[in-house]
Amino acid sequence: MTSTPGIPARHPTTAPRRDASRHSVPPSSLDPEIAARLKRSTDGLIPAIAQQYDTGEVLMLGWMDDEALHRTLTTGRCTYWSRSRQEYWVKGDTSGHFQWVKAVALDCDADTLLVKVDQVGAACHTGARTCFDADVLLKDGDCAAPASGQ
Repeated sequence: MTSTPGIPARHPTTAPRRDASRHSVPPSSLDPEIAARLKRSTDGLIPAIAQQYDTGEVLMLGWMDDEALHRTLTTGRCTYWSRSRQEYWVKGDTSGHFQWVKAVALDCDADTLLVKVDQVGAACHTGARTCFDADVLLKDGDCAAPASGQ
């Protein structure tokens, strides 16, 4: 594994960094077998959907790199990569609105994570329970189903 001056060495399964504005993936302790399966964005990130484990309520979408996933799997608390702050954040450390991890699954394409959590307090930074209830574009049952045979 090689590194470019000023850029940390990357996990060998991650594409090389080409742009200074992109997330630089630090070395990680993530299990190499898991890391090899992940299909990351060009920024080295994978979307992580947080879902309330007992109700199925979709709470939020965050981003993880290999290290954030490793921390999530080993600490039992969701750790994300903040694209705006360019740093790791553990859900609840500043807000008190914790996400206790119950299960983590990789989708069939290996490009999205589903993290089932026990959410304490609001999941959204606005203070709402979920990030998906403020701007509903279509409500359940409002979409007309196509006529039979069409």
